[in-house]
Amino acid sequence: MPEPIRVAVSGAAGRISYSLLFRIAAGGLFGSEQPVHLSLLDVPTSGPTLEANRLELFDCAFPLLTGVEVGDDPRVVFRNAHWIILLGGVPLSSENQNRDDLIRLNAPIFVEQGHAISDVAPNARILVVASPCNTLCKIARHSARDVPSEYWFSMTRLDWMRATALLANKAGVPVSQVSRLSIWGNHSETVYPDFNNAWIGDRPAQEVIADQAWVRNVFEPTVADRTSEILKLRHSSPAATAAQAILGTIRSIITPTPFERFFPAAVISDGSHGVPPGLVFGYPLYTVDGKTWRIHQHVYLDDHAQARIAENIAQLQHEAGVAEQFIRRF
Repeated sequence: MPEPIRVAVSGAAGRISYSLLFRIAAGGLFGSEQPVHLSLLDVPTSGPTLEANRLELFDCAFPLLTGVEVGDDPRVVFRNAHWIILLGGVPLSSENQNRDDLIRLNAPIFVEQGHAISDVAPNARILVVASPCNTLCKIARHSARDVPSEYWFSMTRLDWMRATALLANKAGVPVSQVSRLSIWGNHSETVYPDFNNAWIGDRPAQEVIADQAWVRNVFEPTVADRTSEILKLRHSSPAATAAQAILGTIRSIITPTPFERFFPAAVISDGSHGVPPGLVFGYPLYTVDGKTWRIHQHVYLDDHAQARIAENIAQLQHEAGVAEQFIRRF
């Protein structure tokens, strides 16, 4: 058997983790031949729930699960991890939807975790999921200067999944027929799902779905507002879809991308497509070897797309301003 892949998860006593951990342990992330070791982090007050999760993982007798550790110290839990999934933080809720306040509440957590990653897991790949994930990724990255910038990701696949399902449903085809769909910008109400460059089957989406009013007035707003819709119904943020998006994001990063395809994630901008360097921005990405990734450069962006991308840049620059006090302090 190969050596276990060590996966550390913060916020591991939460709802998303409960939807995620058992799928990782069963081989749903790295495949049916790859052992995994889980290290689970949460605050001391969540200790009983964290221990309950450990016991349930143990009781499942997963053949691929070589061990589970739990704790409340990121320097212990993150040590020698290959992948770190950052879920822990004050969650978005129906009573707490102000992004600036979430940044202020969660920034100290991500400063501490960034330092810990730099000290004990500088070779780990990191996926930030806690909200607002783009800006929290920027904060943690700034606190982990020994970790290369290309190792940091935040999640836009949840938006991609929603957009894919909407296009497939509108076209009356399986979701597997939707390809080349990009998600640009911030995982927020400004996110831009790029209909114009998407394909359905072997045809451009614009040829299959000619209803531009639907694209602007239903498709784009539904993708942007789905989290708020679920919050109003359940009074908590989506968990099962977030877990699915986490699995899909990491699988796409470590698996060579099919020819003329790409996958969604937010990464630290290098200036591509006019996005200021340093912002954590959602791009279409691809990987040839499952180890290194690149931003897809050959994408046509019309005036509407440029305006939507500019809207996301403005929001992320505002969030960076809110985060600046924490970045300067540490």
